Amino acid sequence: MQVTIFGTGYVGLVTGTCLADVGNSVICVDIDADKVAGLNAGRVPIFEPGLEDLVLANHRAGRLRFTTDAASALQGAQIVFIAVGTPPDEDGSADLSHVLAVARTVGAHLDHYAVVVNKSTVPVGTADRVRAAIAAELAARAVAVPHDVVSNPEFLKEGDAVKDCMRPDRIVLGSDSARAIELMKTLYAPFNRNHERMVLMDVRSAELTKYAANAMLATKISFMNEMANIAERVGADIEHVRHGIGSDSRIGYAFIYPGAGYGGSCFPKDVQALDRTARQHGYTPRLLESVEAVNQSQKHRLFELISGHFDGALQGRTIAVWGLAFKPNTDDMREAPSRVLLEQLWQAGAWVRAFDPEAAHEARRIFGERADLQLCESAAAALEGADALAVVTEWKAFWSPDFPAMRSALKAAVVFDGRNIFDPRTVEAAGLAYYGIGRGRSVARR
Repeated sequence: MQVTIFGTGYVGLVTGTCLADVGNSVICVDIDADKVAGLNAGRVPIFEPGLEDLVLANHRAGRLRFTTDAASALQGAQIVFIAVGTPPDEDGSADLSHVLAVARTVGAHLDHYAVVVNKSTVPVGTADRVRAAIAAELAARAVAVPHDVVSNPEFLKEGDAVKDCMRPDRIVLGSDSARAIELMKTLYAPFNRNHERMVLMDVRSAELTKYAANAMLATKISFMNEMANIAERVGADIEHVRHGIGSDSRIGYAFIYPGAGYGGSCFPKDVQALDRTARQHGYTPRLLESVEAVNQSQKHRLFELISGHFDGALQGRTIAVWGLAFKPNTDDMREAPSRVLLEQLWQAGAWVRAFDPEAAHEARRIFGERADLQLCESAAAALEGADALAVVTEWKAFWSPDFPAMRSALKAAVVFDGRNIFDPRTVEAAGLAYYGIGRGRSVARR
């Protein structure tokens, strides 16, 4: 099939690449000329496991192309995806300016029937606005071009996006057009062979499904962080509690890991946007308010533990930080807990030696060159000359360190485990003090 995708970020690039890999002819459009030139030269702008090889292979095969020319990209397109960003506006609502700009571009150039697909995460009612924007441009051209607008939200996890695209749990499609549904079924047939994954519904329900899914996952994380904070105060170990409740099939083990808070481009933005949507319709979403409030507070927890251990005397101390990305297997630092921790450490007069397997370049872009931040080449190098270690991202490479060597390297011999990846007894047996999230032992020791 002939597919055009507007946007070459995580969603657009992964979706376009996977569609090309099963034989479709895909053109990805972006207004960033430098990004397009880089992609055509084989430079993939994001880190996502398995993505670079697929991009290069399909580009070489001619199935995946990149351009800034929207008009030519729309020629012959059967399906047009809108996969551009919807960043939070000042009031927390989703900024639809990029989505609607693409819709106007489609209306300005479309000359044949096509299915226009909202792939971006957008508030309920956006399909109506996209349809109106296209119609306005067609009217200005004094032409009538048949088209359908459908909702097909993405459910890609950063770090697993290629796998999620190739083997989706579900394919949610919102449409009342039989013609559009058949075209979308044809497009997704290669991803739907093992069992029926397509879930059909009306457009508005599809739009809300995406927000509801992310809000539910964010709620589970904030709930566990709330329980962790209670566990610290009553002397319980949240990791034991996690196993105890996860064994209940009604709850399960997924997304019940306490830690330093959630980040990234989805959960924070989508919870805020859903909150705003509810308020616009006269409803106060008290649970969503709490989910966001708990998460914002949790991002400060690591600093509270560090400051408490040193009795607030952090001036001139050096803290090693393992992990800058908001989660493993990505270089994305949007809304990352590490950003909150680093700013607090600097405000307290501390220095930072940080290591992340993929996000160092992003950290340089965000923070620039500064004397109180040293981006190191390895986890071991980050420990050199540091007083303490703070683990912020649970990269697999951090899970089994040499604790005796760590004890020798750290001047204050203390570890702050923001993801509970270490066994406290193993750490303490090496002569290190240990602080985790919700592990009552830390409270008992203090």
